[in-house]
Parts: sequence; C-alpha cells; structure tokens
Amino acid sequence: MTRKLLVLFLIFNLSSCAELQQVVNQLPQGGVLGNAEIASGLRQALDFGIDKQVTKLTQKDGFFKNELVKILLPQELRKVDIALRDIGLDNLADEGLKVLNRAAEDAVKEATPIFVDAVKGITFDDAKNILLGSDNAATQYLTTKTQTALYAKFNPVIKNSFSKVGADEIWNNLINKYNSIPFTNNVNPDLTDYVTGEALKGVYTMIAVEEKDIRTKISSRTTDLLRKVFALQD
Repeated sequence: MTRKLLVLFLIFNLSSCAELQQVVNQLPQGGVLGNAEIASGLRQALDFGIDKQVTKLTQKDGFFKNELVKILLPQELRKVDIALRDIGLDNLADEGLKVLNRAAEDAVKEATPIFVDAVKGITFDDAKNILLGSDNAATQYLTTKTQTALYAKFNPVIKNSFSKVGADEIWNNLINKYNSIPFTNNVNPDLTDYVTGEALKGVYTMIAVEEKDIRTKISSRTTDLLRKVFALQD
C-alpha cells in the first residue's frame, strides 16, 4: 500500500477525532510549519497584544475612558455613587471613580516584565493547545501563568497611588458626604484589594480583545509569521 493510500485508509477508518489527531501528529512535517515556528508565532501574537493593548491601559484615562475595563464601585457601594448624584454631587462622585481608575493605570505599568517572562516560557505543547483552543486560549494561558505575580505587583502600587493622588482625602470626603445623608447606612470601604482585582481583569480583557482580532481577522495578522501560524486554525 502506498503512503498516500495508507493515510487515507487511516483517516476514513479511525473512529474518533482524538485518534485522527494522533495520526496527524505522527505524520512527517515536511512542507508545514515546524514546532519552533508555531511557538514563535504564538509568542509574537501575545507580544503584540501586550504592546498594543496593555500599554494603552497605562496612559491617562486608559481605564477611566475605556468602557470595557472602566472600574466602577463595588456593587455594594454603588448606592454611594447613586445617592451623591441624586443630590447634585456628580463631580464628587466622578472624582471618586477617577481615583480608582488612576490607581489601576499606575499599577499596569508593572505588568509588562511579568508578561514578557511568561511569553518566553511558552513551549510547543503550550502553543499547540493555545492554537487549537478557544478565542481567548492564549489569554487564559497568560492568566494562569501571571495572575499571582501581577497581584503581588499591583497591590502595593495601587495602595501607594491612592496616597499619591490624595485618594484618602477624596474618599473620606465622599464617604462623609454619603454618611451625612439621612436614612443611609454608614460605609467605610477599603478598596485596594477590589481595585487590584479589577485592574487584573482589565489587563486580561484587553489582551483577549487583541487575541480575538488576530484569530478572526486576517487583516490583524500583520506579519508573515502570524499569517502562517494562524492560518492553521482557520
């Protein structure tokens, strides 16, 4: 039996996709991308996502004016925002939100080195799983590899940022105004942990945006390597 006939015989007689994938994996790689090139393509896609999208978040209003990632008050404290606006204190409420988002913008500046290290560590097996995975498989990979380290970096930066921009004063003023409204329950929020978590969500959200674009839009594959690698998943 010739080589081609043998391959066709296996394809038509294997009963499961898993078995078929095993056969495909064992076929010679002549004329197709090698393992190293596939891994390099995934690394390049993630590098582009980090450079293009995460960098945006470090700029002024990178969070505050981006509706995908804008940090709002925790659900249980949104009554503060609503109550202040109801009595005409919109500017004060906006200042409170800006403080949260400015702290996140400061913190994200610490993210790039951690992401770079994670991207460098992508193996071929990682790359293959990512390439054949969902539209945000690469983002999920980065989340698993970086979340703990990023939290440790973000949290103290956010805490310091609150102090640097006068967040304590702003929030004391805001909460005191709220607590002076009749028939409200006094609140005393500690928002550092909350904003840290929201900043992390924002970072991964924007990387996922770029990943989806590269996966679904050929025009977003701006290098030969990206075009070759992601053609394999089309």
